[in-house]
Amino acid sequence: MNKINLQLEKIRRENRVGIMAHIVCGYPNLSESEKFIQTMADCGVDFIELQIPFSDPVADGPTIMQANQTALDNGIRVKDCFGLMKKMSEKVDIPLIFMGYFNTVFNYGVEKFCKDARKAGCSGLIFPDIPLEEENSEYFIKYAKENDLILIRVLSPASTTERMKKNAKIAEGFLYFVGRKGITGQKNSLDKNLSANLKKIRKYFKIPIAVGFGISEKKHIQTLKGDAEIAVIGSAVLNAYNSAKRGQEFKEAEKFLKSLKNLK
Repeated sequence: MNKINLQLEKIRRENRVGIMAHIVCGYPNLSESEKFIQTMADCGVDFIELQIPFSDPVADGPTIMQANQTALDNGIRVKDCFGLMKKMSEKVDIPLIFMGYFNTVFNYGVEKFCKDARKAGCSGLIFPDIPLEEENSEYFIKYAKENDLILIRVLSPASTTERMKKNAKIAEGFLYFVGRKGITGQKNSLDKNLSANLKKIRKYFKIPIAVGFGISEKKHIQTLKGDAEIAVIGSAVLNAYNSAKRGQEFKEAEKFLKSLKNLK
């Protein structure tokens, strides 16, 4: 069984909201990325997104956008991301998921990307900018399935009922729901319409739901209980790291992550 489904079962048994954390591969460098993944795993997160750096990450806010640019300036390429995935998938037990933009996959070669991702120990893929209609020419879903990769579907408050129904027919693992309109980034409060939007999603999806965009505090995660199974924490972790005194970066990131779950 894919690691993602095993982890979802663990979250269900423990009757809690799971946490998916996020890093940008190669930010601020590959060595620090390794430490970041290990720190997150040691803190008890359930999934980690490894974002492949991209020059125009249109869905991302300032924090993650800057991390992308730094990684690209460092010369990080797709092969480096596969190397990081392979190394860390052998060190941590939780599912590691590639996140990115489809142009990266297209240029690499869709079939080859999926095969190499599987070989590297990847459990799933989150590429929000490729619509279902492209499957007839790109075969992304086909090659992901052939390589035991769960291709996570992504929906937003702007998604139509028709779009929900189409995605629900093929969705596996969990659904990634964009919790508010706009871009990623740390916010003080959740969208006022989030609960209603999630209830609407539940009409069509039987699989667990992950909510991202703007989640940054334990109270946000508590608010999701009963409406969603996973909280996605991205910019807030990076902000904790970036704002720390030199030499204290991982200590602050660890402190922040543990505060979300009161881990010992």
